[in-house]
Amino acid sequence: MAHHGPRQAESLLLLQIRLAITAWCSLLPSSGASAYTGNHTATMPPGPCSPDQATALLRLKRSFTATNYSIVAFRSWRAGTDCSAGRACAAATVTAAYLNLASNDFNGSQLPSTGFERITELTHLNLSSSSFSGQVPNGIGHLTNLMSLDLSTSFEFDETLRYVPNIRVYSVSYVVSFVEQNLKKLIAKLRNLRELNLGFVDLSDNESSHWCNIVAKSCPELRVLSLPYCQLSGPICASLSSLRSLSVIDLQYNILSGPIPDFFSNFSDLSVLRLSNNKLQGWIPPEIFQHKKLVTIDLYHNLEISGYLPSFTYSITSLENLDVGRTNFSGTIPTSIGNLTSLRRLGLSASGFSGELPSSIGMLKSLSELEISGMGIVGFMPSWVANLTSLTSLQFSDCGLSGPVPSSVSNLTKLQKLALSKCSFSGEIPSYISNLVQLQTILLSPNNFIGKLEFTFFRKLTHLSILDLSDNDLVVVDGANDSSLASLPKLNYLSLSRCRICKYPNFLRHQDQIAWLDLSDNQIHGAVPKWAWQSFPNFPSVMNLSNNKLTSVGYAPFLPIHSWKLDLSNNMLEGLIPVPRGPTILLDYSNNEFSSLPSNFITHLHEVGVFKASGNKFSGKIPLSFCDVINIQLLDLSYNNYSGTIPSCLVENANGILSLKLKQNRLSGKFPDNIKEGCSFEALDFSGNRIGGQLPRSLVACKNLEFFGQAVPSTSDEEDTTCKFPSLRVLDLASNNFSGTLRKAWLTELKSMIVKSENEPVVKEYLGTYKITTLITYKGFDFTISNILWTLVYIDISSNALRGSTPESIGALAMLNVLNMSRHSLTGPIPSQLGRLGQMETLDLSFNELSGTVPQELASLDFLSMLNLSYNKLEGRVPESPHFMTFSDGSFLGNGGLCGPPLSKECIGTIPPPAVSGRSMERSVDIVLFLFVGLGFGVGFAIAVVVMSWGIPTRKPS
Repeated sequence: MAHHGPRQAESLLLLQIRLAITAWCSLLPSSGASAYTGNHTATMPPGPCSPDQATALLRLKRSFTATNYSIVAFRSWRAGTDCSAGRACAAATVTAAYLNLASNDFNGSQLPSTGFERITELTHLNLSSSSFSGQVPNGIGHLTNLMSLDLSTSFEFDETLRYVPNIRVYSVSYVVSFVEQNLKKLIAKLRNLRELNLGFVDLSDNESSHWCNIVAKSCPELRVLSLPYCQLSGPICASLSSLRSLSVIDLQYNILSGPIPDFFSNFSDLSVLRLSNNKLQGWIPPEIFQHKKLVTIDLYHNLEISGYLPSFTYSITSLENLDVGRTNFSGTIPTSIGNLTSLRRLGLSASGFSGELPSSIGMLKSLSELEISGMGIVGFMPSWVANLTSLTSLQFSDCGLSGPVPSSVSNLTKLQKLALSKCSFSGEIPSYISNLVQLQTILLSPNNFIGKLEFTFFRKLTHLSILDLSDNDLVVVDGANDSSLASLPKLNYLSLSRCRICKYPNFLRHQDQIAWLDLSDNQIHGAVPKWAWQSFPNFPSVMNLSNNKLTSVGYAPFLPIHSWKLDLSNNMLEGLIPVPRGPTILLDYSNNEFSSLPSNFITHLHEVGVFKASGNKFSGKIPLSFCDVINIQLLDLSYNNYSGTIPSCLVENANGILSLKLKQNRLSGKFPDNIKEGCSFEALDFSGNRIGGQLPRSLVACKNLEFFGQAVPSTSDEEDTTCKFPSLRVLDLASNNFSGTLRKAWLTELKSMIVKSENEPVVKEYLGTYKITTLITYKGFDFTISNILWTLVYIDISSNALRGSTPESIGALAMLNVLNMSRHSLTGPIPSQLGRLGQMETLDLSFNELSGTVPQELASLDFLSMLNLSYNKLEGRVPESPHFMTFSDGSFLGNGGLCGPPLSKECIGTIPPPAVSGRSMERSVDIVLFLFVGLGFGVGFAIAVVVMSWGIPTRKPS
């Protein structure tokens, strides 16, 4: 919308309000006044309002509460006055073909639920970007003459930061828009519709996977289909192929899955195809890129679609925007891409691209944005970049390019964004970058840049607002001339992680607009200066000071900032934890020396979703006030000195906690038995305490539990009390005082351990700002895990007081990778059914009272790389196989009755077990070779719930 002066803005808004009045006039019986019809003004004699007329007009007045202008316009509308007093009366029939209230701010006002159905001649209705909210009025669905319906909220998604490491922008959460609970009812009668724009209308309450069939059946003449940000799911259905007049298809930012249909290539009028930021899959027909009328094709961020770029002929002259970034596209970039002479935006940031970059890209003189990725793209930055003098954005990310940044980049004087991320560029940062005075964004992390960089280097870049120099071999300092620091550009985003900074940067004293500051992984020591907090703006911000040597934050106990995320983890801070004033979403105090919480700290944590304080010196009882944090989803108080019992209110789960971690404290007593139906726990960890007894039956309410939670069974055989956790993949009850026996029934209910799920795991997001980490022991080593690896299935119930035999039903857990049942009083034989666990990599049954022989079936576990059967009462010959020969005698110590290799004790008078078949022996050797090659990568093994791209390093406290 164009900018206007105050009088122009008032006149424009009043004109638009009069258009609305005209529409409402048609809802009323005849009374007289003037009305704008689109072509002329009809004057009717004034008359008094009937009660129903007055009611309708006053309802309209109340609905427009957005601005002072609208209030002035309707000020004379009072009960008992005539209609003409409000300049509104209406003729018996008023024809208004167009109604346009677009691009205004009605401040979340709701439209009347009835009335629109009377504007029968309306052909164009545009309520876009006017901040209306609530349900779309039903009457709109009765406007059978409509040719264009626009209820969208335009939103320019800020993709400036989309390649900044560790950041995601979720501003879309705050958009005011309509809700439509019944798409079919809205458009079923709109048979004449040519344009349907519902961007940001919430369609999630519909059978959202059926949207496609509804649109195809209801609107056969449709030419523009624009449904971005509508929370649509399911596939793009075949019935959409009937809409052969479609020229614009915009379905970006939804949850669509399945393939991209081939029939899009047959739409002769197709000019815009936007499918970015979905979950589409499969092969993309190359023909779609050769469509002669296509202006825009945007497939960005569909991780599972694949394809290659075809040869482009000279006849494809319309294409202006081509983006296949963050897809599984591969192959070489064709030389013929130089024939796309109208290209303005070229996004080739798919890591599968390889080979040389064609020099023909340098012929695309109209190009303003260029993004390229591909680890197979090697060599130096091409010199032809200098020819692209219209570039405003240049990006090479996740690529194999190396060497210095060439001097030819200095020719790109219009450059606003320079992003050289996750490649291997080296050398010093070129001095000419400071002369590219239009630069707004510089992203150089991570690479191999070296040298000392004074921050005054950026003083001429007056438009600079985003700067990332992290993860290089740089030493960043203030600069020799402190007086010039005040004239540095005002930054909004600054990341200087791992930049060898030894003291809090002085140049930040003059930065009062930073909303995102990352100084993590440096050597900043001492106290954070008080001015550092006072320089932050008043709106919520992000501050990461983790992994330094800070001893004080300068304030206690409340910090004078509003913080979206505050990370002080892995420092040397002590005493009271500092709490930001105002709303905060994530707080991380892990691995410090904090010993106490402010008495009223909870009053500042109402918005907190993540609170992490593991590895400190907190003691006493866990404060009950944590139960009053209504939005908390992750609470981690592990590795402290808390004692007493687990607060019952935390386990009631009334506030929707997803992850509760109390590991390695001094808690005692029993686990609370008051878990409510609908429990939302996905991760529970209280291992390493003194919790005794049996886990409660009420834990069965936690159907989504993925980390920890299967009840140690009682001796009851009642089927209806069996705890069922079909989502459980990681069970860690180690180092407690649990007692009882293992029952067959509870093992058979671990569905995620029995069969591989065909569905992708649901990744829970809390404004994209946190992830859950955990520490587990795998193959004898401790791992701190902060990323999702859904292939690991893990059971560790070691160091408790279980008794009885090992159920044979454990052999049904075919997906199990790790089983640790050591240090109990288990008796009886090792079940031969363990030989069915073909994915098993670690098996520890040590320090029990198991008897009998080692089952020959264990020799068939080809992936088994760690075995510990020591200190039991086993006897007989150790199974013979090339695979078992790789284990040391330490795997079998403390079993006086065992004999045979790899033990030095020979077997006398025993019959050797049958040898493993040649085929199995050959397979075992192959697998062993594979293990040597493949297990070097750190298989992350854990449960993580969400997400922030910025991982928070953790360490196990000593």
